[in-house]
Amino acid sequence: MFSYQKRLQYPVNIRKKDLRMAKYLITQYGGSNGELAAALRYLNQRYTMPDNRGKALLTDIGTEELAHIEMISTMIYQLMKDATMEEIKAAGLDAHYAEHNRALYPTDANGMPFTVTYFATTGDPIADLQEDMAAEQKARAVYENLIDLTTDPDVIAPLLWLRQREVVHFARFKELYEAYLSEGITKK
Repeated sequence: MFSYQKRLQYPVNIRKKDLRMAKYLITQYGGSNGELAAALRYLNQRYTMPDNRGKALLTDIGTEELAHIEMISTMIYQLMKDATMEEIKAAGLDAHYAEHNRALYPTDANGMPFTVTYFATTGDPIADLQEDMAAEQKARAVYENLIDLTTDPDVIAPLLWLRQREVVHFARFKELYEAYLSEGITKK
């Protein structure tokens, strides 16, 4: 089971309100290349991995992605803390407010709601690992885009940390992919 510690993987302490950045950042919560899609993708794919090594890797990374959702949620909350209705409207978050008030709801930066079509699973470990490597590269690219949209070091630091985790996840998936190919493993 899990050993829960009441702390984030990387500390988030954003001191300056920035509702526009919160609106952009929500894409890593519920967008197609976001953390929710990654967590569900990996935690679903793990069952059809051909061995315990693959199941363990997908379980570990999928679980870590859940921790990344917590970080993103914390960042959004801190970026919006004490926002006035005028600030919410000015940031273009009034439509979100109409439906959800200040609650998080999984969408992308354009307000498109999360859908299970954001993650794939085929039951073929080679195809799924290729999907996973691509997903990590897309998430890395989105983090780089988000970093470009801010100058706040309190926002940039956790984004850089999250970006680096995407690089690590890609490498781990690539190692397993190459091992399966060299061993001739294709299906369970």
